[in-house]
Amino acid sequence: MKTKILVVDDEQDALEVLSFKLREAGFTPVLAKDGTRAIAIAREEHPDLIVLDLMLPEVDGLEVCKILRRDPSTSSIPVIMLTARAAEMDRVLGLELGADDYVTKPFSPRELVIRIRKQLARIRAGEEPGAQLRVGDIQIDVPRHAVQVGSRGITLTATEFRLLEILARRRGRVQSRDRLLQDVWGYENPIDSRTVDTHMRRLREKLGAAAQLLETVRGVGYRFAAEG
Repeated sequence: MKTKILVVDDEQDALEVLSFKLREAGFTPVLAKDGTRAIAIAREEHPDLIVLDLMLPEVDGLEVCKILRRDPSTSSIPVIMLTARAAEMDRVLGLELGADDYVTKPFSPRELVIRIRKQLARIRAGEEPGAQLRVGDIQIDVPRHAVQVGSRGITLTATEFRLLEILARRRGRVQSRDRLLQDVWGYENPIDSRTVDTHMRRLREKLGAAAQLLETVRGVGYRFAAEG
């Protein structure tokens, strides 16, 4: 089966262009012009990834992202936001609500396809057989893409999981924000370190008391504590 990509945008021209480029890249595009329809399709068809424009009529992209992340059936689907270049606050809110990445308009369809491929490659890498990681109360089951804190299972987005896994595998070593942007998001030329900070804040909230194992090294980046 081809990889299914849900594209949500209220502009017909944008949908047509992205649909053509996705088919050209070997994906199966599924299209929605409003937030309500996007939520229904995500629940019914479980796409492999969602490209979500934030400027939608009635139910906007931020609300769509919030609803998808609260629903266990859609909470782990990667989301790439499409935002206006000037809408910095919307980008920050989107990341805080659980979006995995963003592309600012106007954008190159080729760039978007590259971002999609990188997101999917990270997920598939996590599906390969691998060891379980345990530090303190945090247990990471890489093949099952599952995380437990003590006896409590927590739900992470694909990006949050990858961020936690990388820090755990490199525990005791400081990871700069630029290094994390390269290794987690695949950015070849890191420019916006706030993306890392926003995801770290969300990850810490979900880990609760165990978040003390994720240390901030001021002026440098982050480190998973060497000892649990």
